[in-house]
Amino acid sequence: MDFKEIFGDKPWIIAGPCSAETLDQTLDTAKQLAANGIKVFRAGIWKPRTRPGNFEGVGEIGLEWLRQVKKETGMFTAVEVANSKHVWDAIRGGVDILWIGARSSANPFVMQEIADGLRGCNIPVLVKNPVNPDVELWLGAIERLEAAGLTNIGVIHRGFSSYEKILYRNAPIWQMPIELRRRRPDLPIICDPSHIAGKREYLKEISQKALDLNVDGLMIESHCNPDKAWSDAKQQLTPDALKQMLSELVVRKVNPENASMETLNELRFKIDAIDNELIALLKKRMGISEKIGEYKKANNMTVLQQQRWDSLLEKYYKAADENNLDKKMINMIFKAIHQASINIQTEILNQK
Repeated sequence: MDFKEIFGDKPWIIAGPCSAETLDQTLDTAKQLAANGIKVFRAGIWKPRTRPGNFEGVGEIGLEWLRQVKKETGMFTAVEVANSKHVWDAIRGGVDILWIGARSSANPFVMQEIADGLRGCNIPVLVKNPVNPDVELWLGAIERLEAAGLTNIGVIHRGFSSYEKILYRNAPIWQMPIELRRRRPDLPIICDPSHIAGKREYLKEISQKALDLNVDGLMIESHCNPDKAWSDAKQQLTPDALKQMLSELVVRKVNPENASMETLNELRFKIDAIDNELIALLKKRMGISEKIGEYKKANNMTVLQQQRWDSLLEKYYKAADENNLDKKMINMIFKAIHQASINIQTEILNQK
């Protein structure tokens, strides 16, 4: 079966506990989710943990529990795999959907092993983004599966690791799934708000943002008793809380029948005109950066002038406040422009 046959109408929803802990916990959660209309049940049975000594999953016995879930609820099941043995065990165990985690998708050797293990079996597979924001690495993981003959492939956006202190567990960096969709519009994209959020109070806002960006579905962790969960307790919802949250989300259309495309096209035309002006200004700015590079070379000056850069950032942040603009956006834009300027000047200084 392919994704459309499994899920039906969008948004597709996958839900279940971070980990299958006991048979009773697994069945209890699954039955509540099924009663609330969820079709696909997820549960981790092999858990890659950052440090040893933490709960690393129940292993193969969990596959028997998932078979029991299918038997008693009629739900489809999904599980994470991280090597070829996991693949073989999961397929023999009757699992319907496999997903590949962020640590695995970041490792080409692991991805090749999984792809080889899946060769000749066209089970639906979802590939989580690598832990770092690298769209090429994400695409490479997908292409290894395709080279092994798989055609039933989708992706999961679960956010990215960050060295900076941020509100969420993982940085969403929405540009990454947007860029992936631009390059591979054929791939279904599912968002994992649980791993982006890290806390249940942020799940709704992240889920809504994802739907606003036209993702195909959501994978959300749900547990019959979240506070007692053996892993990721803070980011899990009860099945009833999940049902309530889903009912409050707004599912938007790409082209609503009653919307005036003339108004939208007019606004888009204005955006395009402004973007063209921005590109022309950036070209002009980079031209001045070249002249600065030539001046610094002639006077044997360093490219980076830290004091000036610090003062410029202060000025940009102040301007952002005065114009009611997002400081993070301003920071990202001007850091990119500054880096491009540094690259130009460095190249000039090293010319013979």
